[in-house]
Amino acid sequence: MQNIAQAILFVDDEVPSRKWFARCFGGEFQVATAASADDALAILAERGDEFAALVTDYRMPEQDGMKLLRRVQRDHRHIVRLLATAYAEKDVAIAAVNQGKVLRILEKPLEDEPTREALREALAVYRAQALERAMNEGRAATLRETLGFLAHELNTPLSTVRGLVSTVAARHVGGGEGLARFEELQPGELLAALERAERRAQYCQSLVATFLQSARDAYPGAAPQTVSASSLVDALLNEFPFEEGERAWVERRVQADFRLPGRRDLLYLVLCTLAKNAVQVLRGHPHPHLVVEAGCEDTPAGPRGWIRFADNGPGIPPDVLELLTRAPVTTKGNGGSGMGLMFCQRVMQAAGGSVQVVSAEGQGTTITLAFERGVQPAAAG
Repeated sequence: MQNIAQAILFVDDEVPSRKWFARCFGGEFQVATAASADDALAILAERGDEFAALVTDYRMPEQDGMKLLRRVQRDHRHIVRLLATAYAEKDVAIAAVNQGKVLRILEKPLEDEPTREALREALAVYRAQALERAMNEGRAATLRETLGFLAHELNTPLSTVRGLVSTVAARHVGGGEGLARFEELQPGELLAALERAERRAQYCQSLVATFLQSARDAYPGAAPQTVSASSLVDALLNEFPFEEGERAWVERRVQADFRLPGRRDLLYLVLCTLAKNAVQVLRGHPHPHLVVEAGCEDTPAGPRGWIRFADNGPGIPPDVLELLTRAPVTTKGNGGSGMGLMFCQRVMQAAGGSVQVVSAEGQGTTITLAFERGVQPAAAG
């Protein structure tokens, strides 16, 4: 998280008042002063990110404190605002709250301890709001990235479905009396195309359903949902759109089951990404084999779980391997965004784990999703 502002800007047209404020509170807080609303706005225009709070007098020549508060509310919304006034009329207080969105109204002449407590409160409010802003920005960034990656994952199978349906439609050669006639170049071709399209449509549905359930779980009051490693692996193997014969390449091993920390939708997308990458590199291999393994063990730091994808494919060149989870590089000769493992790494980091890649050219690749915290071993039996 970026550095949090700490300074307080005090605005008063009276020199003795500014000197007293700086002398009295400068030991505990970073204090800057301004002699007018215009001076304050000039300071904020140049150094606004440095200030956490603003305290302004109400009665000042040219622009009064209320006008300054409204400008700061509009242009520097992150700054916590306080109003100091010797004219505590009801209409002033109401305007300060409604128009300037002030945290506190301080009565002049200012007293040391009440003002000090108000400044401490203002900084505490600023820090809490800054943390909330950072968390919201992080959530928004994660959401943008996740939706973008999900769209990418859906686009490929949907494009395949569209192509397969177009192929079937192109073979239509007429018909009549409730029958349609299609011409095949080889027996079973069109039925196989429809079956492939169905598998990919089901895969897309599984992704959408997973994210829809996650959205429901995010509503306040929803019971927290967890998922076991074995059920997530089973969902992958049952729903992933393997080409004909590819499912037979995959061996499932669950040594010890555990409950996964983190969001199911993101973890499921990670597993789909790893399965897709492994299957693509194994196509054309004389004896393709992929092991999807899950396990859990006790360590001095607590239970540690993992899900591992180990293939006997061509391996990854050392220069690509070095950057694989840190930069958008790809092992696909026909292109690819190279963002897959970077996305997986960020999801795993958010879940308290990491992606570990071990590979040597000609000796296959092993990718381990290591869950370091929040792991709950599944009950035996």
